[in-house]
Formats: sequence, C-alpha cells, structure tokens
Amino acid sequence: MIGLVLAGVLAGVLAGMLGVGGGAIMVPALVIFAGASQVGAEATALLAIIPVALVGAWRQNRYGNLRLKEGLTLGSLSIFGAVVGVALANLIPQRGLELSFAALAAVLGLQMVVRTYRSGRKSDPESAPPFDQG
Repeated sequence: MIGLVLAGVLAGVLAGMLGVGGGAIMVPALVIFAGASQVGAEATALLAIIPVALVGAWRQNRYGNLRLKEGLTLGSLSIFGAVVGVALANLIPQRGLELSFAALAAVLGLQMVVRTYRSGRKSDPESAPPFDQG
C-alpha cells in the first residue's frame, strides 16, 4: 500500500511539473505493488490520471501555459485512439502488453537522453524562448 501511495504522489508531481508520469509511474506501480494485470493497470491508470491532468492543467493555466484549443483538439481526437487501443489491448496477450509497455518506456527514455545530450546546454527557464500563444 505504501508503494501505491508513493507512486501516486510521484505521478502527480511529475504530471504537474513535466506533463508526464501518470501512466509511466502508475502502471508499473499497480502491477508490482497491487498485483494488477497489465490491462487492469493500464485501465486504472487511465482513470486515475484524469483528476491529475485536470488539476495540472488548471494550475498551468494560471501561469499562462495552457493552450486550450490544441489540448481540446488532441483530447477529442485521442478518443478514437483510445477505442482502438482498448480493442488491441484485449487481443494481445498479457506478456506482449508488458513487453510493449517496457519497450515504449525505454525508447522514450532513450529519446529524452539523446535530445538532452545533443542540446549541449542546461535547461534554463530564463533563457527559454517565450511560449507561443499564437
């Protein structure tokens, strides 16, 4: 139970700070600490991320960082993707889903490391270009 509590807090912090972390933290935590199946963990994480995403978006909007039109467009279009994803998740064996999730996490992590390495500079909010509101 303590593992799930810590995972929930960590997922909230990462989602609010970086816009990511919900599924990447919650799915493994549910599998490891709660004994959930991969499909059950994914479904639970999708439900659990809704309040986290809403609070994060609300707070980021107060800082002028929310692009509502683009967010609503992406959210609306992702409904179709979710329907297809659920159908596929129910067709693919459990082990295939686990390996696919691990591969996706590894590829995304590697991509972030490579981008950071190639940029050759530290992230400095003061030197970052202004957010494009247009």
